[in-house]
Amino acid sequence: MIKIVNYGLGNISAFLNMYKRMNIPAVAASTAAELDGATKIILPGVGAFDHAMELLDASGMRSTLERLVREEQIPVLGICVGMQILADGSDEGNLAGLGWVPGRVRAFTAEEKSAGLPTPHMGWNDVTPLRQGGLFSGLENDSRFYFLHSYFFECSAAESVIATAHYGLDFACAVQAGNIYGVQCHPEKSHHAGAQLLKNFAEL
Repeated sequence: MIKIVNYGLGNISAFLNMYKRMNIPAVAASTAAELDGATKIILPGVGAFDHAMELLDASGMRSTLERLVREEQIPVLGICVGMQILADGSDEGNLAGLGWVPGRVRAFTAEEKSAGLPTPHMGWNDVTPLRQGGLFSGLENDSRFYFLHSYFFECSAAESVIATAHYGLDFACAVQAGNIYGVQCHPEKSHHAGAQLLKNFAEL
């Protein structure tokens, strides 16, 4: 069963509706007990890095997530800020992230190539997968996804980057470290391509 972490951020109903249309079982989990039994986990999020970490800590689900993801190797997909908090930390805030994918979240405004561009980076953009299959199965030919963010994930290891997009510079818009995945775009707002990505995650 896919469990969608309901810690106060992200449009949980949008994910549930997309999976319902695909006849793929998925439920929201608001407590540690409701997370147990997950075969896949989605960690959504919108807004600021520190706020997301504070809400996740306050939810009482963090230690259970750590056990399921790090010890039991349950696949997890972080989305938008849910992807960013997979990092060690962010220039946006002061709190430590989960540290599941080594790297740091950087501001577009701090990078020479993107400093003059409007922030947030908002709207549709091409996504270029760097690997065949997996999360981007059937999406290998520059699919378009919807974005809304002012910060991007800078991975410590190049092999953690599984897809890029361009906004002044090429940035990691999808990452992977073992069973841990993250996408900066919003698949729940990305129509066919987003539905395919969520379906692929369900079938990993």
